Parts: sequence; structure tokens; C-alpha cells
Amino acid sequence: MAGENNKVVIVTGGSSGIGRCTASALKENGCIVYEFSRRNIPMEGVTHLSVDVTDEDAVNAAVQQVIQKETKIDAVINCAGFGISGAVEFTSMEQAKAQFDVNFFGTVTVNKAVLPFLRHQGKGHIVNISSVAAVAHIPFQTFYSASKAAVSSYSYALANEVKPYGIHVTVVELGDICTGFTKARQKSILGDDEYGGRISRSVSQMEHDEQNGMDPARIGRYIAGIVEKKNPAVVYVAGAQYKFLSLLCKLLPAAARGRIVGKIYG
Repeated sequence: MAGENNKVVIVTGGSSGIGRCTASALKENGCIVYEFSRRNIPMEGVTHLSVDVTDEDAVNAAVQQVIQKETKIDAVINCAGFGISGAVEFTSMEQAKAQFDVNFFGTVTVNKAVLPFLRHQGKGHIVNISSVAAVAHIPFQTFYSASKAAVSSYSYALANEVKPYGIHVTVVELGDICTGFTKARQKSILGDDEYGGRISRSVSQMEHDEQNGMDPARIGRYIAGIVEKKNPAVVYVAGAQYKFLSLLCKLLPAAARGRIVGKIYG
């Protein structure tokens, strides 16, 4: 059972990438960490629970297991997610729905499982991982951008709903990070000829930026640091250049924003 000074934290998608780095950083900070993922890739000092975030029954059972063992939950960090790329016209509805099922509804399912307990507990912190793509709408990664925009909008609204119960909600909008996320992306260049080669060029540029992106260990420490804050903000953007891009996209008219993003990824 956790002591008063040991925060109990659940991290989804903790078997790889940002989730794994975040779980490691939390452990180093003295937290008791449970990672929810489909794959068990052992990490010393972190407890793995086999959970598919799209399976509501599995999520509920895992959350109850943590509560029964620790009697409290201090924070939940929703890192589980994946990416698809391709033209909207040539993306199947099955692929598009799968993108939302994991990135958005997976986050919703985990939060729905913990919220009753956090509300009765009178405190807690939910951290949802989003992307700068939520505001810098990237062509040929439309459904990924849309899923992350949904996560961000959901987080802002949820923060208002649960604030009276001592629960903080934070959304972290990330930029390019060098992880296995790039290799795992489900890519399709169907229609590349019809689109003048723009699909393959856009995705190649994105992958180049990701592989030259921020260090995931640094981002893990950054997210772990947010968990330690007594009065966390509703939104954080990691990295100076991405803070600038995010601000620019939020301030500029849609047409100007589209020209900037289109010049990079169009």
C-alpha cells in the first residue's frame, strides 16, 4: 500500500515511447507506477497490467485492482495512442474509427473509470497527451490531427466539469519526438498519383521531423514534472518552437494558418 508521500500514478501506453519514458521518470521521482498496455515489457519498479484501452471491462477491472491495492490514485496519464496517415478520400472508415477508438475514446474510457473514485477521494490529476497537430492541422494525417483535437477540446471541457471536486485536468500538446511511433504509423499512399505525389512527400517530411525531434526521455521528465505541480495549468506545450507554433495557429485566421502548415506538409 502506498505511503502518504508516494503518489500512485497510472500511465497508459507505458510499454513504449513517451508512455514508457514517463513511467520511468515517475518511478525515479518516487511514485508508485502502474502501466496499462497490451504488451508486457518489464520495467524495474513499474507494475504492468495487461489492458487494451478500447476494452471498457478490462480498463474497469485494472483500475479497481489499483484501488484495492493502493487505496488511492493520485494521477492518471493517458499516453496510449497510434497514428495513421493517408488521404481522407482513400482512408477506410474502419481505419478512421480505429484511430479515434484508441486516441480519443481510449482516453475517455480510462478517465470514466477513475473519475468516480477521484471525485469521492476529493482530489486527483488527469493528464491527457495530445499534439500540436490538434491546432496545426496536418494534411494527410487528418484523422490523427482530428483525434488529438478531440482530446484537447475534451480536456478543456472536462477540466471545468470536475474542478469543484478537487480534480485537475491537464492536456499536454507535444510536437515531434524521436520514438518508435514513427515506425509504427499505419501508412497508406493510396491515391498518391491522383494527389501529385503530395501524400508521400508530406509523410516523408513528417517522419524526418519526428526522427530529428525531441528526446523522449526529456519529454517523460517534463510530463512527470507536471504531475508534481500543486496547481497545474490546463494546457502545456512542450518545446519553445512548438509553443510558438501553437500560439501562432491559435491566433492566425484559418486561411493564414492553412498556408503555413500547407507550405511545410502540403
